[in-house]
Amino acid sequence: MRPAWSIIFFTSISGLGFGLAAWVVLGFIDLVHPQQIFGVCGLVMLLIGAGLLSSTLHLGHPERAWRALSQWRSSWLSREGVLAVLAMLALAGWGWHVFAIGTPPLWANIASALLMAVTVYATSMIYASLKTVARWHHSLTPICYLMFAAAGGLLAILWLQAFLGQGQSDAFELAVLLALASAWGVKLVWWQVAGANGSGSTLASATGLAGLGEVRSIMPPHTSENYLQHEMGFVIARKHANRLRLVALGLGGILPCLLVIMDGGSAMGVGLALLLHMAGVFVERWLFFAEAKHTVSIYYGHQH
Repeated sequence: MRPAWSIIFFTSISGLGFGLAAWVVLGFIDLVHPQQIFGVCGLVMLLIGAGLLSSTLHLGHPERAWRALSQWRSSWLSREGVLAVLAMLALAGWGWHVFAIGTPPLWANIASALLMAVTVYATSMIYASLKTVARWHHSLTPICYLMFAAAGGLLAILWLQAFLGQGQSDAFELAVLLALASAWGVKLVWWQVAGANGSGSTLASATGLAGLGEVRSIMPPHTSENYLQHEMGFVIARKHANRLRLVALGLGGILPCLLVIMDGGSAMGVGLALLLHMAGVFVERWLFFAEAKHTVSIYYGHQH
């Protein structure tokens, strides 16, 4: 599949925003002063909103994006949009409650955090539900999305603690390290097993001519590139994919962990770790799309 930067930005930044929001409502950062409440909630809203806005740029008619919300009964894309709106409203309500009344009840905090997690899950299922893309149609795909959101959000909490001058414990820094290591560990497994057996489709099964013997294409379906070839026939060489995996792992996992270990109490050090982590996630998401093959590409000579 041809990677689209608007979707890469959407899945990466909104995932970070929802992950950060979940940890914020669970009380992993102390918000005492009004400027801290509005500042942190505003930052989370900015991350989520920027991600959602960028996703509309991938549409042929962005001005009609609101219509996607109406198909929530059958479409994961629609469910993700509805849940994202509810999550932002829940965060706004949470921030108002903290400012005007005080800390909300524990059940409300847990419910809000679960709403953030379910929204990220819905985003992942836009891709994981597609049986026609074997690389995405795997049980680990939603887990990867959820763990990257949780790890990135926890790293952002560590940065906010340092930025706001709140003390960080060694136990919390260790939790951040474990979250990062776990997220990238699951991704390493996903890279090895997701789509490893292909889609199970061949040119013979796709045409329904398997019982007649070997099926092969004599002439290409088109004399010039069409939309399907442009969007779904993107191919990346294995050697380039392996190098980019190392880049993603180094930027997104190894370097941030080293910075947290060496300078976990510094806003500048943790901020750099967060930026590097997100750079690694961007590379990982680019590969997520670049390595995916749609079953329709069988008709154009690609093997599955």
